[in-house]
Amino acid sequence: MYDLIIIGAGPAGLTAAIYAARAGKTVLVYEKEGIGGQIATSPKVENYPGIRCVSGTEFADNLYEQALAFGVEIELESVEGIKDNGEIKTVITENGENECRKVIIATGVRHKKLGLEKEEEYEGRGVSYCAICDGAFFKNRPVAVVGGGNAALRSAQFLSGICEKVYLIHRRNEFRGDKMTADEVKAVSNVELLLDCTVESLHGEKALSSLTVRNIKTDEKFNLDVSALFVCVGQIPSNDAFKNIVLLDKDGYIIAGEDCKTNIPGIFAAGDCRTKSIRQLTTAAADGAVAALA
Repeated sequence: MYDLIIIGAGPAGLTAAIYAARAGKTVLVYEKEGIGGQIATSPKVENYPGIRCVSGTEFADNLYEQALAFGVEIELESVEGIKDNGEIKTVITENGENECRKVIIATGVRHKKLGLEKEEEYEGRGVSYCAICDGAFFKNRPVAVVGGGNAALRSAQFLSGICEKVYLIHRRNEFRGDKMTADEVKAVSNVELLLDCTVESLHGEKALSSLTVRNIKTDEKFNLDVSALFVCVGQIPSNDAFKNIVLLDKDGYIIAGEDCKTNIPGIFAAGDCRTKSIRQLTTAAADGAVAALA
């Protein structure tokens, strides 16, 4: 019997584990893929307060070692569901079951990818899924954003203040995002819209240096010399295992406010997997602290 089981060993989950363990609770963390979540793949982290610059791998390793030092147990195992037995919860994994008094779900999200050859090879070397995280690395250089929703529009808007030129590529002739935001982006002088277009291929030796773009109406293909491609085509929350116990919104995010409480007493949601407007490293850590203290 554990005081707390946490599902997910990203920044939200491990922050929660550290807070709970320091408070004298017994804590077990389940992680099905890799310690640290998405941040572990980032080549540099420069926007976490108090840390000037660190690789994502080093940041994740430090979190892991810190949690272990406080007595947190961490198991690499996939969680398949949760049973609510009132005061006691049962967490079901691929290898068995464990009981606890409280559960924090911190499973994060997966970025949708374009599915292009070399996309994973260039990740961290020109291909990014977060303009706020990585935009500063491409200051005064040409970049591209692909997508047509609010995330793509806001990314282009943000990058326009940092980068020399921003190409905004969208497969339709109208954006799916808010009209007001789209109008603001259209008015920015260094943002060029490439509508009815898709990214066909990625090029470069050690890092991304150009894209091949295709106009889907004319079938014309052309190259763009860019230092980075920011992919903003959506995110997939990793909450399928919990859809029968906690409430999810239409996009699959766990419905939980800033208090991180779900509709089930004793089950909390922290980090990118819950409904929220800002998904960043700092807000994930904040959620972990809030959920653990709650």
